[in-house]
Amino acid sequence: MNPVKRYCQSRDLLKRLEASRPRLYRMAYAWSRNPAVADDLTQEALAKALKGVRKLRDPKVLDTWLFSILTNCWRDYLRQRQQTEDIDNVTLLHESTPETEHDEQRLVNKVREAIYRLPVGQREVVTLVDLEGFTYSEVAKILVIPIGTVMSRLCRAHNALRTRLLRDFDQKAPAEGARFRRVK
Repeated sequence: MNPVKRYCQSRDLLKRLEASRPRLYRMAYAWSRNPAVADDLTQEALAKALKGVRKLRDPKVLDTWLFSILTNCWRDYLRQRQQTEDIDNVTLLHESTPETEHDEQRLVNKVREAIYRLPVGQREVVTLVDLEGFTYSEVAKILVIPIGTVMSRLCRAHNALRTRLLRDFDQKAPAEGARFRRVK
């Protein structure tokens, strides 16, 4: 490949990597609920992507590739943390919101809290599908799991979220046939 073409492609790739930073951070924050950890995970994922950019054969799958790297960074973080503290045994303290806070922000906080209380596997799937809009097959590639596992985790996550959010808002349980609908 001629040097000018390689230079233009690398500049374009660097711009795309930098443009992906907010999405990677948002996902890392959704998983960790800690701004410092999310920033570290995002930085680590982008550094690994820059270092291994030659491994990316098809620029069309850049997002899937980046989120796979982020997933691996997240799992490494959990493994390191698990040695000192089992994340499943952590009791989360709910932060009370001020009375003057807008109703919409309270709803956002409730949904975030409900997502954070999901098991890690369900949290990963629901955030990748529902927040980032990845297809089931893309999520399966990112998390390196079968597509059936993606679908079952998503179904369990949606059911858990529905139950928790309805309980939090003191509403009656959904009708027997009520379900989330997602076609991908």
